[in-house]
Amino acid sequence: MITNNLKRSYDPTFTLSDGYKSSLPDLQNAPASLIEGANVPIQQVGISNFRLPLKFAGRDGSIHTLETSVDGYVSLDADKKGINMSRIMRTFYEFKDEVITSEVIEYILRAYKDNLNSRDSFLRLQVNYPMIQKSLRSDLEGYQYYAISFEGQMNDRGDMQKFMHIEFDYSSACPCSFELAEHARDTRDVAAISHSQRSLAHVTVECRDYLHPEELVELLRDALMTETQVMVKREDEQAFAELNGAYQKFVEDAARLVYDRLNHHEQVYDFVVRCNHMESLHSHDAVSRICKGVPGGLR
Repeated sequence: MITNNLKRSYDPTFTLSDGYKSSLPDLQNAPASLIEGANVPIQQVGISNFRLPLKFAGRDGSIHTLETSVDGYVSLDADKKGINMSRIMRTFYEFKDEVITSEVIEYILRAYKDNLNSRDSFLRLQVNYPMIQKSLRSDLEGYQYYAISFEGQMNDRGDMQKFMHIEFDYSSACPCSFELAEHARDTRDVAAISHSQRSLAHVTVECRDYLHPEELVELLRDALMTETQVMVKREDEQAFAELNGAYQKFVEDAARLVYDRLNHHEQVYDFVVRCNHMESLHSHDAVSRICKGVPGGLR
């Protein structure tokens, strides 16, 4: 039961004045005495997964407008109750019409620090990046989508680190299974099929400069040689089977193949690779993880 005379409906005719705005409570900037828990710094505080269409330039200069999930964070010092979360999004929206480059990410990170009076800032842009993939032997082609994230971090000195994350699907045919299948054919005239499995490479690279997604995708294609296909006819399926036969790989092989390509790319300063072979023989996965080994770097 309502026991007072407060209005129960929204008033669309209410006029907002400067005086009224200044009277609104501001708990984010409340004194340290209102802090709950330990009065310690927080490394990252902000908002995650706000979405908007952003522009990304392809290597050929074409512009892709892609739905983008944005994470934006800043650091929070001890003795500060909180931050104004809406400033994260409002600051980002100042750059919403820009084509995303390393420079734009740097501008946003500096604006985060300035607008929220913070020491450090963090930004991640997550997209499904489309690239045309031609079929192996037929005249077909289709869009392959790559889960890619662009990440920027800026410390209290204004130093910036740039990262790119990608998930890359490929097929892995087991060399041991191949030899066992051939042995069964040769010694007992028994039909046997070596097993292969859909596999996934999670790759993080620290970039010296902006790295186009196409470059990283092509590097992984060349390293692993058995990317999963989009559009296939029978001749393409046969070609894919031949590729798996020609480029058999254990999960350890896959990690080392990617390492070799990344280690020789001039725009890649540091990297870490995690390969996951989703076994068709076992009910568990086979995993290999490798990093470049930069002191204090990615692990």
